[in-house]
This record gives sequence, C-alpha cells and structure tokens, in this order.
Amino acid sequence: MELELAELGEYLEQFDYPAERDGLATACEGVEVQLAEGERNLGDLLADASADRFESADDAYTAVQNDLPREAVGEPYQSEGEG
Repeated sequence: MELELAELGEYLEQFDYPAERDGLATACEGVEVQLAEGERNLGDLLADASADRFESADDAYTAVQNDLPREAVGEPYQSEGEG
C-alpha cells in the first residue's frame, strides 16, 4: 500500500490507541509513504521512533514527522502558496 504524506494522519487514525511502538510498526510494515524525494516504509519509521508507546494517532504522526529529513516534504523554505 502507498500513501501520500498528506494522508498519513488520517491513515494512523484507524488504529486503537494507546498503541505500543512495536505493534504499530508491525501493523504498518507494508505501507510506503511517498515523500517529495523517494519513499519510506511506515513500519520502519515507527520502529525508529523514540517513544515506546503512542497515546494517540497524533503522537504517532508526530513521531514519524520527527524522523523525516527536511527534504522529505519538499524544498526548504518553499511554500506551495508562493508563485
């Protein structure tokens, strides 16, 4: 399964929380998140999170965002509204 980065928060809402890091990472192993430059496996991103447990989908989403390089979301200092 593939997800756009913008769909990630909604996708994570389908799981029951609180959720253990390892269990959520295993449940998301087959999901690839499309980034501005390439893709990353969601299970791997969650497995690398510093938290052992996520209290909510927002917690899991934040953990994933914190693990992404700046280039993953596009050019630094650029906004889609500029033009």
